[in-house]
Amino acid sequence: MEIDKLIIDLEKALVALLGKKYSDLKPEIQKDIDDFLEKSKKKMKRWTLLLAETSITIEEFEWLLKSQKDILVLKALQSAGVSKVRLNTIKNSIIKTTFDIVLAALIKQ
Repeated sequence: MEIDKLIIDLEKALVALLGKKYSDLKPEIQKDIDDFLEKSKKKMKRWTLLLAETSITIEEFEWLLKSQKDILVLKALQSAGVSKVRLNTIKNSIIKTTFDIVLAALIKQ
């Protein structure tokens, strides 16, 4: 599995996910997603490899991803006045999208 390609695909999917709804903030959202992926990159690579080797279960992988929700700061959306409840929903969507993309990449192998 090519992890770096997976991270690039993930970034594109996350920007598309948020960029449609908040097109006026797309450059700022891109920066927030880049920051999140940069902070999580090493862990995500390690966890994805562990999952691919079946050293961890899908449920454990999902739990590990959810643990990254706290480092996901959506400054652009906060500045735009998006409520905390909505931000939490968006964060959950980002984690779910990440989970789905990683699993899809593993299945393609």
